Amino acid sequence: MPHPSPPREAEELSLLFDVSRALKQSLDLREVLGPVMEQMARRLGLRRGTLSLVDPENEQIRIEFAPELTAGQRRLGKWSYGEGITGEVIRSGVAVIVPHTREDARLVDRTGARTAGDDVAHVCVPIQSDSRTIGALSADREPRGDGNVASLGEDARLLSIIASLIGEAVRLRQAAHVEARRRERENARLQAELRTRLRPTHIIGSSKTMLAVFELVAQVSGTATTVLVLGESGTGKELLASALHRNSPRNGKAFVKVNCASLPESIIESELFGHERGAFTGAVNQRKGRFELAHDGTLFLDEIGEMSAHMQAKLLRVLQERELERVGGTKTIRVDVRVVAATNQDLEARIAGGSFRADLFYRLNVFPIRMPALRERRSDILLLADHFVTRFNGEHGRAVKRISTPAIDTLMAYHWPGNVRELENCIERAVLLSQDRVIHAHSLPPSLQTAQASGTSLQGSLQRTLEAVERELVLEALKETRGNMADAARRLGITERIMGLRIRKYRMDAKRFRRSGPSPEGSFENVENSGDSTKL
Repeated sequence: MPHPSPPREAEELSLLFDVSRALKQSLDLREVLGPVMEQMARRLGLRRGTLSLVDPENEQIRIEFAPELTAGQRRLGKWSYGEGITGEVIRSGVAVIVPHTREDARLVDRTGARTAGDDVAHVCVPIQSDSRTIGALSADREPRGDGNVASLGEDARLLSIIASLIGEAVRLRQAAHVEARRRERENARLQAELRTRLRPTHIIGSSKTMLAVFELVAQVSGTATTVLVLGESGTGKELLASALHRNSPRNGKAFVKVNCASLPESIIESELFGHERGAFTGAVNQRKGRFELAHDGTLFLDEIGEMSAHMQAKLLRVLQERELERVGGTKTIRVDVRVVAATNQDLEARIAGGSFRADLFYRLNVFPIRMPALRERRSDILLLADHFVTRFNGEHGRAVKRISTPAIDTLMAYHWPGNVRELENCIERAVLLSQDRVIHAHSLPPSLQTAQASGTSLQGSLQRTLEAVERELVLEALKETRGNMADAARRLGITERIMGLRIRKYRMDAKRFRRSGPSPEGSFENVENSGDSTKL
């Protein structure tokens, strides 16, 4: 094979340098091959540069890149192993040179890009990676007479070098893809492990808001820091307090709960601090308070916002000094208690209103944790529902297997003002009502039902709906005034003329109300059922 002329050799070296540099800068073959194919056409006269790769899933050969073909033509470019010149090169791993395509029946033009009788020279070389043929690189050029075979050999040599560079780029790209998938799986595993480790027992949730709560619990559980749990009623503040205790070094000690809103003012001091015998009427024995009972453990003060100003001052002293005196006693008692308080109220607003002490708030608000409302963690609704179904199956001896799709839609669409507690009650009711081991939408409380599910969607136009409301108001006014149109007009805030127009519009008879006797309800029914009324 004759050596290429210096100009050709210089063009080849320049092209190969550009290809190598481009492949090092990017593993995206589409980004790299565009300029490469353009340079091949401009510098060396090679046209219709095409990169075909084997799909590893179905072993079908398809065009990966061909800038001179349309998107539709590229989609048609598919071959099986051994089919056409491209299929033969990929199967054998050996380059094929065709001096005249018109004389070679192996060329299969699936794309329809060639015209009938078109005669060009064609070169196709294999692309190999890790000793496997993974694709082919091909190009056309105009026939060159007697020197055609020699020049095509030079083209094949150049394309083979470019194909080897592409093969290495494909290998690196596949390795990067495999590594990226491995990292994704590892990250998913670590995140799942983290969620499992952080999530306290007996608290259901995997939403982002709950994961943030679990992380805060993990950070503060191992300390004796006072925690203030904020959140609406029914969000699970007591469960969170229990989780803080169970995950702390005080786990083996007492967890004492006090609801500050349920205890009368007259006994809450005794409940918290205890009393001596004879301290007040009925104090026949000495009694330890909740603080003493929670010594070395955790005291949960629920509904702390309901505590009176007098008790707030006493509680502040205990929190600051860690000591107390029983009611009626003089002995100072030291206590080591971890305090967790909870409230569904805006304590800062209560401070501004003068009903809560600012110094007590700052003493309690050392490490605040906000429990999100259920509407803020909708992805947890089904997890909680499944948990409650399993629990109530066991408690009530039921065997509910699933929640129907309409019921799921209803649960997800509801706004849950009562939060998790409301969901728990709804699921218990549905489990008890289930007759076929399925929770249906109609088993849920009416307050959860949507207009579509309950068949109560608004019917008719806005005008007809307004007329129906207006008619009902006129009837009610006539009923209450026993047919006195002037009095009825005054009650509705309209003139007697407009009242008369409305009565004629709705074809009412005010005299019927005067004859109805003492029962307003009876007069209403008479009018409703008379032939003069119009149903809207």
